[in-house]
Amino acid sequence: MKPSTSQFHPIRDLRYHVRCWGDADAPKLFLLHGWMDVSASFQFLVDCFARNWHVIAPDWRGFGLTEWARNGYWFPDYYADLDALLNIYQPDSPVNLIGHSMGGNVACTYAGIRPQRVAQLISLEGFGAARTAATDAPKRYARWLDQLAAPPAFKPYPSFEAVAARMQKNNPRLPAECAQFLAQHWARKTEIGTVELRSDPRHKIINPVLSRMEELLACWRHITAPVLWVRGDASSAPGWRNDDESQFSARKSAFSDLREVTIPGCGHMLHHDQPRPLASCIEAFLR
Repeated sequence: MKPSTSQFHPIRDLRYHVRCWGDADAPKLFLLHGWMDVSASFQFLVDCFARNWHVIAPDWRGFGLTEWARNGYWFPDYYADLDALLNIYQPDSPVNLIGHSMGGNVACTYAGIRPQRVAQLISLEGFGAARTAATDAPKRYARWLDQLAAPPAFKPYPSFEAVAARMQKNNPRLPAECAQFLAQHWARKTEIGTVELRSDPRHKIINPVLSRMEELLACWRHITAPVLWVRGDASSAPGWRNDDESQFSARKSAFSDLREVTIPGCGHMLHHDQPRPLASCIEAFLR
């Protein structure tokens, strides 16, 4: 495995962890992980890159080794965190930005908010959340209030092996050695000897603010970078898959320069399932 280093920065009142691979003077590549994931999840993808990249991958707030937010989690915070991180690592030129799932959604919207900051954009299985309607609001707010009154929690595991086994249950394509590696980064040992996830369980509290597709489309229309959207042929992750044909077409047409690739033999976690063809796809686009 290619070695990585950890760096920590004060970002918007939180101690942020950033994992880096490669030489600092190599071309930079920013990788953004998805919900309930961590930066180390990209290890297998980084190992398959043919070119020497300086890969920069943060743990989002409340995940991995980054500090937990005291007042919960709001999606616009990810845009502000990313803005601050890019100003630390590449303040003077547009960046190569890659995001998976939630990280892909963050990357796409950010690229429309700050089009001058993104040179090339790749979204892995991130193409916007499922559509909502105003009539969804009463139940959504009620659910949010209920979850605030009874906050969610993660159950402890007896060992890292149990965490790895759960990962493989969730994704049968994940090799055992990869699951064992990831378990060491997704979880930590407690003082009483059990193992718990390195994620704030408050991430499971529903966002009371509806996802407004019109706002996303408006941001995407401002993107000036070429965009590559990559999906796994066996993925069933929700979101855009609930669209009808015309709704899905509206998502795609919001991007002025969009290319699509489907990678066979993988589901939603395509950077785990097929890291080598994914790495080739990414590097071909960046060339």
